[in-house]
Amino acid sequence: MKSQTFCAPLALWLDPETALSPEHTQALQMSGWSVMPISTLDSLVAQAGDATVLVLHLAHDVTRLKDVQQVLQNACLGTPVVCRVDRDDMDLAVDATQCGALTVLASHDVRSSTWQGLHAKLTHAHAHSHTSAPSPQRSAQPVRNVVFVDPASQHLLALAKKVAQAEVTALLVGPTGAGKEVMARVLHEASGRARGPFVALNCAALPENLIEDMLFGHEKGAFTGAHREHKGVFEQAQNGTLFLDEIGEMPMHLQSKLLRVLQERQLTRLGGHTPLALNVRVVAATNKDLKQAIVDREFREDLYYRIATFRLRLLPLCERPEDIIPLAFQCLMQHEHHGQSWRLHPQAQALLLQYPWPGNVRELENVMRRAMVLCTDHHISPAHLMFDECLTSMPLAAPMLVPAAHALPSQDTAAWVSAAPAAAMPFEHALPEHLSAHEAEDRALHSAIHHTDPHNTDLHSATRLSEHQVIMATLASTPSKTEAAKRLGISPRTLRYKMAQLREHGLSLASAY
Repeated sequence: MKSQTFCAPLALWLDPETALSPEHTQALQMSGWSVMPISTLDSLVAQAGDATVLVLHLAHDVTRLKDVQQVLQNACLGTPVVCRVDRDDMDLAVDATQCGALTVLASHDVRSSTWQGLHAKLTHAHAHSHTSAPSPQRSAQPVRNVVFVDPASQHLLALAKKVAQAEVTALLVGPTGAGKEVMARVLHEASGRARGPFVALNCAALPENLIEDMLFGHEKGAFTGAHREHKGVFEQAQNGTLFLDEIGEMPMHLQSKLLRVLQERQLTRLGGHTPLALNVRVVAATNKDLKQAIVDREFREDLYYRIATFRLRLLPLCERPEDIIPLAFQCLMQHEHHGQSWRLHPQAQALLLQYPWPGNVRELENVMRRAMVLCTDHHISPAHLMFDECLTSMPLAAPMLVPAAHALPSQDTAAWVSAAPAAAMPFEHALPEHLSAHEAEDRALHSAIHHTDPHNTDLHSATRLSEHQVIMATLASTPSKTEAAKRLGISPRTLRYKMAQLREHGLSLASAY
């Protein structure tokens, strides 16, 4: 099953002549669409797999439509194209239809009913395609809502698509939080197994005595308490993909059993006697140096060469900087409500580009969610960004601007990045390394309050910031939650609720709490 993050279908908006207007944005959103403007063919290739439709503006002839269709065909993407033409240019509308456009709309049509009709048309076409006889060689699309904008990421995506079409095991290596499971899903959904199940197992998250049962399953009566048969993840992933995360943490005695299953492509359940044939593709991932683990006798060399038929390395986020701003906007778009878009100030974008991101994509998501907690006007400024690592030891070079190739004319969430020049803002609230977690959080919140631009922050926002500061300062100076609640003048239940909100948005609290 494909994982979908957006509730609304995504429309890519490609119009080199004119920026996406607020009227069109409102009409699309009111009709149930998410819209993302793009300005280059590289952006089109990177995001077309996520999109339900591409909305393309034609100015004079159908050359642009043919170019776009060729790019989509080369990338094995079947995204339908809707063309926008001038209302009086009927010849161009006819030409676009003859060249394969799904439909043609007037350029200045901002009626919600038009986009609702397009939604219904696409839904009908999708339902009709599913009732038709399926093609056994159907080319699946990559998982929705992934970001491959940086040239290094696009190269990795192209390589992953080639690997996906081959029946080989793949080993994904890279740091924690770099997106290994996302890449595993891309390999699954870009392969001929996309209609089959995708099953993931974290080898480091289960007790050693349960991993074997989780992998291979058991028969009824195999051991005390085995009241019925249980299918392991290999059987659950039959005709699909099995993702073994953190495979470097698998115990040695299970590595030999896993090797045997991969070699023979069959298994026998615990307590069973009949071998079961398997048709499963295995994708493994690790953040360990497995070759060093082989030297240290922590990992079997024969298993390494069995799972690493094709090795894909995922780069840390700091080594693919052009992914940072799109990922930040992706996180913001996931939390849009009532059609109200989040905006990211150019100076905030510059700070995101300068930060080294030791926690990779996972840390970026935390930073953006904290910013959404602290910001009440949907316009995130530098004062709302709270980073896990201080930057006092990192020299701030000349301001890093948003890459021009991906610069777009709008600042809302659909537009990823701003075309305005971004001047780097000094990290005046950088935290000394010797501060404790409580002191660091208190200092960061204090700085956020005192560096907030009064033109962008209302009284409610400042009150909210102050409340978070007081809560964490009180927790740090009291021996228990009961005492902290008493000092704050609230009930323990209210305090627990507010602490849960802070944790949910990435603000760490002392382990005692």
